[in-house]
Amino acid sequence: MTGAPEPQDDDVDLSFRLDGRTALVTGAVSGIGSAIAGAFAERGARVVVVDLDHAAAQRRADELGGGALGLGCDVSDAASVEAAVAAAVEVTGTIDVLVNCAGIVDLAPAEELSTRAWERTLAVNLTGTFLVSQAVGRRMLEAGRGKVISMASQAASVGLLEHAAYCASKAGVVGLTRVLAAEWAGRGVTANCISPTVVLTELGRKAWAGEKGEAAKRDIPVGRFALPREVAGAALFLASGASDMVNGADLVVDGGYTIR
Repeated sequence: MTGAPEPQDDDVDLSFRLDGRTALVTGAVSGIGSAIAGAFAERGARVVVVDLDHAAAQRRADELGGGALGLGCDVSDAASVEAAVAAAVEVTGTIDVLVNCAGIVDLAPAEELSTRAWERTLAVNLTGTFLVSQAVGRRMLEAGRGKVISMASQAASVGLLEHAAYCASKAGVVGLTRVLAAEWAGRGVTANCISPTVVLTELGRKAWAGEKGEAAKRDIPVGRFALPREVAGAALFLASGASDMVNGADLVVDGGYTIR
Protein backbone atom coordinates (compact mmCIF):
# COMPACT_ATOMS: atom_id res chain seq x y z
CA MET A 1 0.00 0.00 0.00
CA THR A 2 1.46 3.33 -1.02
CA GLY A 3 2.81 5.33 1.89
CA ALA A 4 2.48 2.52 4.42
CA PRO A 5 5.54 1.83 6.56
CA GLU A 6 7.53 -1.26 5.68
CA PRO A 7 6.80 -4.07 8.17
CA GLN A 8 9.67 -5.42 10.19
CA ASP A 9 10.36 -9.04 11.12
CA ASP A 10 9.40 -8.40 14.74
CA ASP A 11 6.01 -7.14 13.56
CA VAL A 12 4.97 -10.58 12.30
CA ASP A 13 2.31 -12.01 14.63
CA LEU A 14 2.82 -15.75 15.13
CA SER A 15 0.35 -16.07 17.98
CA PHE A 16 -2.51 -17.19 15.71
CA ARG A 17 -4.83 -15.14 17.92
CA LEU A 18 -7.84 -13.37 16.43
CA ASP A 19 -8.72 -11.15 19.37
CA GLY A 20 -10.64 -8.04 18.41
CA ARG A 21 -11.47 -9.34 14.94
CA THR A 22 -14.83 -10.22 13.45
CA ALA A 23 -15.04 -13.25 11.17
CA LEU A 24 -18.04 -13.98 8.96
CA VAL A 25 -18.30 -17.66 8.06
CA THR A 26 -20.90 -18.97 5.60
CA GLY A 27 -22.13 -22.53 5.95
CA ALA A 28 -21.02 -22.40 9.58
CA VAL A 29 -23.77 -24.52 11.12
CA SER A 30 -22.23 -27.89 10.29
CA GLY A 31 -19.21 -29.65 8.84
CA ILE A 32 -16.10 -27.71 7.89
CA GLY A 33 -17.77 -24.35 8.38
CA SER A 34 -18.75 -25.21 11.94
CA ALA A 35 -15.23 -26.41 12.70
CA ILE A 36 -13.77 -23.16 11.34
CA ALA A 37 -16.22 -21.06 13.34
CA GLY A 38 -15.28 -22.98 16.46
CA ALA A 39 -11.54 -22.61 15.90
CA PHE A 40 -11.90 -18.88 15.28
CA ALA A 41 -14.00 -18.39 18.42
CA GLU A 42 -11.41 -20.31 20.46
CA ARG A 43 -8.75 -17.89 19.23
CA GLY A 44 -10.75 -14.85 20.30
CA ALA A 45 -12.69 -13.87 17.18
CA ARG A 46 -16.25 -12.66 17.22
CA VAL A 47 -17.95 -14.98 14.72
CA VAL A 48 -20.88 -14.21 12.45
CA VAL A 49 -22.50 -17.55 11.67
CA VAL A 50 -24.26 -17.44 8.31
CA ASP A 51 -26.45 -20.27 7.05
CA LEU A 52 -29.57 -20.82 4.98
CA ASP A 53 -31.32 -21.87 8.20
CA HIS A 54 -31.47 -18.76 10.38
CA ALA A 55 -32.58 -20.58 13.51
CA ALA A 56 -29.76 -23.10 13.20
CA ALA A 57 -27.30 -20.26 12.65
CA GLN A 58 -28.42 -18.57 15.85
CA ARG A 59 -28.15 -21.83 17.79
CA ARG A 60 -24.57 -22.31 16.60
CA ALA A 61 -23.79 -18.69 17.47
CA ASP A 62 -25.17 -19.25 20.97
CA GLU A 63 -22.90 -22.29 21.33
CA LEU A 64 -19.86 -20.26 20.29
CA GLY A 65 -20.51 -17.36 22.66
CA GLY A 66 -18.22 -14.37 22.64
CA GLY A 67 -20.86 -12.14 21.08
CA ALA A 68 -21.32 -14.46 18.10
CA LEU A 69 -24.16 -13.55 15.77
CA GLY A 70 -26.37 -15.91 13.74
CA LEU A 71 -27.83 -14.79 10.42
CA GLY A 72 -29.90 -16.45 7.74
CA CYS A 73 -28.79 -16.03 4.14
CA ASP A 74 -29.15 -17.62 0.72
CA VAL A 75 -25.65 -17.04 -0.67
CA SER A 76 -26.89 -17.54 -4.23
CA ASP A 77 -29.22 -14.53 -3.95
CA ALA A 78 -27.62 -11.09 -4.18
CA ALA A 79 -30.33 -9.32 -2.17
CA SER A 80 -30.15 -11.90 0.61
CA VAL A 81 -26.37 -11.59 0.73
CA GLU A 82 -26.42 -7.80 0.90
CA ALA A 83 -29.04 -7.86 3.66
CA ALA A 84 -27.03 -10.35 5.74
CA VAL A 85 -23.74 -8.50 5.31
CA ALA A 86 -25.37 -5.16 6.13
CA ALA A 87 -26.92 -6.69 9.26
CA ALA A 88 -23.58 -8.15 10.32
CA VAL A 89 -21.78 -4.83 9.91
CA GLU A 90 -24.57 -2.96 11.72
CA VAL A 91 -24.08 -5.18 14.79
CA THR A 92 -20.32 -5.78 14.74
CA GLY A 93 -19.11 -2.60 13.05
CA THR A 94 -16.69 -4.40 10.75
CA ILE A 95 -15.77 -7.69 9.13
CA ASP A 96 -12.07 -8.48 9.27
CA VAL A 97 -12.15 -12.05 7.97
CA LEU A 98 -14.52 -13.74 5.52
CA VAL A 99 -14.69 -17.50 5.07
CA ASN A 100 -16.80 -18.72 2.15
CA CYS A 101 -17.71 -22.25 3.19
CA ALA A 102 -21.32 -22.68 2.06
CA GLY A 103 -21.49 -25.36 -0.60
CA ILE A 104 -23.42 -28.28 -2.03
CA VAL A 105 -22.61 -31.35 -4.10
CA ASP A 106 -24.90 -33.15 -6.55
CA LEU A 107 -23.34 -36.23 -8.09
CA ALA A 108 -24.21 -37.96 -11.36
CA PRO A 109 -22.43 -39.11 -14.51
CA ALA A 110 -21.92 -36.10 -16.78
CA GLU A 111 -24.32 -37.41 -19.41
CA GLU A 112 -27.05 -37.80 -16.78
CA LEU A 113 -26.52 -34.65 -14.70
CA SER A 114 -29.61 -32.47 -14.82
CA THR A 115 -29.46 -28.84 -15.81
CA ARG A 116 -31.06 -27.98 -12.49
CA ALA A 117 -28.32 -29.78 -10.55
CA TRP A 118 -25.63 -28.05 -12.60
CA GLU A 119 -27.14 -24.61 -12.15
CA ARG A 120 -27.79 -25.02 -8.43
CA THR A 121 -24.27 -26.28 -7.75
CA LEU A 122 -22.67 -23.35 -9.53
CA ALA A 123 -25.15 -20.92 -7.99
CA VAL A 124 -24.23 -21.89 -4.43
CA ASN A 125 -20.57 -22.87 -4.75
CA LEU A 126 -19.32 -20.30 -7.24
CA THR A 127 -21.85 -17.47 -7.56
CA GLY A 128 -22.39 -17.57 -3.80
CA THR A 129 -18.66 -17.24 -3.18
CA PHE A 130 -18.54 -14.29 -5.57
CA LEU A 131 -21.58 -12.50 -4.13
CA VAL A 132 -20.44 -12.76 -0.51
CA SER A 133 -16.86 -11.86 -1.41
CA GLN A 134 -18.09 -8.82 -3.31
CA ALA A 135 -20.43 -7.60 -0.57
CA VAL A 136 -17.91 -8.12 2.23
CA GLY A 137 -14.99 -7.07 0.06
CA ARG A 138 -16.50 -3.65 -0.55
CA ARG A 139 -16.57 -3.04 3.20
CA MET A 140 -13.05 -4.37 3.64
CA LEU A 141 -11.73 -2.13 0.88
CA GLU A 142 -13.34 0.87 2.55
CA ALA A 143 -11.61 -0.08 5.80
CA GLY A 144 -8.31 -0.77 4.02
CA ARG A 145 -7.85 -4.24 5.49
CA GLY A 146 -9.30 -7.75 5.42
CA LYS A 147 -8.80 -11.39 4.58
CA VAL A 148 -10.99 -13.41 2.23
CA ILE A 149 -10.75 -17.20 2.51
CA SER A 150 -12.79 -19.43 0.20
CA MET A 151 -13.30 -23.18 0.31
CA ALA A 152 -12.24 -24.82 -2.92
CA SER A 153 -11.44 -28.54 -3.14
CA GLN A 154 -9.06 -31.10 -4.55
CA ALA A 155 -11.85 -31.30 -7.15
CA ALA A 156 -10.59 -27.97 -8.48
CA SER A 157 -7.35 -29.63 -9.58
CA VAL A 158 -8.33 -33.16 -10.62
CA GLY A 159 -11.25 -34.75 -12.40
CA LEU A 160 -13.45 -36.81 -10.08
CA LEU A 161 -16.00 -39.23 -11.44
CA GLU A 162 -19.60 -37.96 -11.29
CA HIS A 163 -18.41 -34.54 -10.06
CA ALA A 164 -18.87 -32.48 -13.27
CA ALA A 165 -20.71 -29.58 -11.65
CA TYR A 166 -18.75 -29.72 -8.41
CA CYS A 167 -15.35 -29.80 -10.13
CA ALA A 168 -16.36 -26.91 -12.38
CA SER A 169 -17.62 -24.85 -9.45
CA LYS A 170 -14.50 -25.39 -7.34
CA ALA A 171 -12.14 -24.68 -10.22
CA GLY A 172 -14.06 -21.44 -10.59
CA VAL A 173 -13.49 -20.62 -6.91
CA VAL A 174 -9.72 -20.95 -7.42
CA GLY A 175 -9.84 -18.67 -10.46
CA LEU A 176 -12.00 -16.11 -8.67
CA THR A 177 -9.64 -16.13 -5.69
CA ARG A 178 -6.68 -15.31 -7.91
CA VAL A 179 -8.48 -12.34 -9.45
CA LEU A 180 -9.54 -10.96 -6.06
CA ALA A 181 -5.97 -11.41 -4.82
CA ALA A 182 -4.56 -9.49 -7.77
CA GLU A 183 -7.11 -6.68 -7.59
CA TRP A 184 -7.44 -6.13 -3.85
CA ALA A 185 -4.10 -6.85 -2.17
CA GLY A 186 -2.71 -3.41 -2.97
CA ARG A 187 -5.64 -1.97 -1.01
CA GLY A 188 -5.08 -4.12 2.08
CA VAL A 189 -7.32 -7.11 1.35
CA THR A 190 -5.81 -10.52 0.63
CA ALA A 191 -7.62 -13.50 -0.87
CA ASN A 192 -6.74 -17.18 -0.62
CA CYS A 193 -8.52 -20.53 -0.85
CA ILE A 194 -8.25 -23.97 0.70
CA SER A 195 -8.53 -27.26 -1.20
CA PRO A 196 -9.22 -30.23 1.08
CA THR A 197 -9.52 -33.88 0.19
CA VAL A 198 -12.49 -35.83 1.57
CA VAL A 199 -13.20 -34.47 5.04
CA LEU A 200 -14.68 -36.62 7.78
CA THR A 201 -17.70 -34.52 8.56
CA GLU A 202 -20.91 -36.35 9.39
CA LEU A 203 -21.86 -36.35 5.72
CA GLY A 204 -18.34 -37.29 4.64
CA ARG A 205 -18.27 -40.32 6.92
CA LYS A 206 -21.56 -41.58 5.49
CA ALA A 207 -20.67 -40.87 1.86
CA TRP A 208 -17.28 -42.57 2.06
CA ALA A 209 -18.04 -45.51 4.32
CA GLY A 210 -17.01 -49.05 3.44
CA GLU A 211 -14.86 -50.22 0.55
CA LYS A 212 -15.48 -47.04 -1.45
CA GLY A 213 -13.74 -45.05 1.26
CA GLU A 214 -10.96 -47.60 1.77
CA ALA A 215 -10.20 -47.54 -1.94
CA ALA A 216 -10.12 -43.74 -1.98
CA LYS A 217 -7.76 -43.62 1.00
CA ARG A 218 -5.32 -45.90 -0.82
CA ASP A 219 -4.87 -43.09 -3.36
CA ILE A 220 -3.87 -40.60 -0.65
CA PRO A 221 -0.17 -40.83 0.32
CA VAL A 222 -0.87 -40.29 4.04
CA GLY A 223 -3.46 -43.07 3.87
CA ARG A 224 -6.47 -41.31 5.40
CA PHE A 225 -9.03 -38.57 4.94
CA ALA A 226 -8.84 -35.12 6.55
CA LEU A 227 -10.45 -34.09 9.81
CA PRO A 228 -12.60 -30.94 10.02
CA ARG A 229 -10.22 -29.40 12.59
CA GLU A 230 -7.31 -29.90 10.20
CA VAL A 231 -9.06 -27.80 7.57
CA ALA A 232 -9.95 -25.30 10.29
CA GLY A 233 -6.25 -25.09 11.14
CA ALA A 234 -5.48 -24.06 7.57
CA ALA A 235 -8.21 -21.42 7.75
CA LEU A 236 -6.85 -20.17 11.06
CA PHE A 237 -3.42 -19.69 9.52
CA LEU A 238 -4.88 -17.74 6.58
CA ALA A 239 -6.99 -15.61 8.95
CA SER A 240 -4.09 -14.82 11.25
CA GLY A 241 -1.28 -12.31 11.08
CA ALA A 242 1.12 -15.13 10.21
CA SER A 243 -0.27 -15.20 6.65
CA ASP A 244 -0.10 -11.52 5.77
CA MET A 245 2.29 -12.23 2.87
CA VAL A 246 0.17 -15.11 1.54
CA ASN A 247 -2.06 -13.91 -1.30
CA GLY A 248 -3.69 -15.71 -4.19
CA ALA A 249 -2.69 -19.13 -2.86
CA ASP A 250 -4.62 -22.38 -2.99
CA LEU A 251 -3.65 -24.12 0.25
CA VAL A 252 -4.03 -27.84 -0.45
CA VAL A 253 -5.00 -30.03 2.52
CA ASP A 254 -5.23 -33.38 0.77
CA GLY A 255 -2.54 -35.63 2.24
CA GLY A 256 -0.76 -35.54 -1.11
CA TYR A 257 -3.63 -36.80 -3.29
CA THR A 258 -3.14 -34.24 -6.05
CA ILE A 259 0.64 -34.66 -6.33
CA ARG A 260 0.34 -38.10 -7.91
